[in-house]
Amino acid sequence: MSVVVFGYHDVGVTGLLCLVKQGIEVSMVYTHQDDPDENRWFGTVAGTASELGIPVSVANPNSAEELDRIRALAPKALFSFWYRNILKQPLLDVPTSAAVNLHGSLLPRYRGRAPVNWMILHGETEGGVTLHHMVLTPDAGDIVDQEPFPIGEDDTPTDVYRELLEAEERVLMRSALAVVDGTAPRIRQLESNATTFGRRKPADGLIDWHVSARDVRNLVRAVTEPYPGAFTFAGDTKVLVWWADFAGYPGDAVPPGTVSRSSDGVFVSCGDRRRLRLRKVEIDGRSGDALEFPEVLADGVVLACGA
Repeated sequence: MSVVVFGYHDVGVTGLLCLVKQGIEVSMVYTHQDDPDENRWFGTVAGTASELGIPVSVANPNSAEELDRIRALAPKALFSFWYRNILKQPLLDVPTSAAVNLHGSLLPRYRGRAPVNWMILHGETEGGVTLHHMVLTPDAGDIVDQEPFPIGEDDTPTDVYRELLEAEERVLMRSALAVVDGTAPRIRQLESNATTFGRRKPADGLIDWHVSARDVRNLVRAVTEPYPGAFTFAGDTKVLVWWADFAGYPGDAVPPGTVSRSSDGVFVSCGDRRRLRLRKVEIDGRSGDALEFPEVLADGVVLACGA
């Protein structure tokens, strides 16, 4: 009943622990070398595997050498949990039962990279996880199991990840054994409902104040800490916006991005004339309420409105 696991992040740690908890023998774990330039706020699959006494590798599992190594293990199944590289067809053909992946959305929606951030950015009120059979097209294989969870209007990525990990555990405790013994369901995805999104870059955090206040706020919470953050410019000065709240409408129509100050806070007008209060910003390495930066966020300043 041996399996091979490919994993990274807290999702990989949770997946590995769920398999072991059910008595599934994990003969090998593949993970990624930690990037020293990445803000690694999540758990380490390599460390968890080592603590469990499971061999672990950061080699390319699609290489001929590693493919031979995996074939020699004769796994019943392959499990992928937040592994960043595509597993190619020769590798997917190795297991005798199934090769499955745990994806962080309710497929077929939000295929691709960074589903948690994209869901928050788009103001989704429901997220979920999907365990699905792997095919060459990422996230397009038949579904084994799904579990939804709510997303609140103030939730950040770390909030959503907490829900996601609990949903992952419920799915795997229900369905992992069926994957291994070859009885896992195959529920076809409805392609007409499919949406796909790519990897997000730090530059994608640039705020366009012409859009609605809700859209700006969703961007802010989608990329807030521990992600690189949403940002704007007051002249040549970069302003990171870590948090913002809704604050009603100004009395007069003003250009999007216009700053207004009062004893209650610093407010910025958006494209729908609704304002956001800047609760936490960072300028030149110093963080605090926007009121603490009168020299940059002065009354009447118009912040840059995107590219």
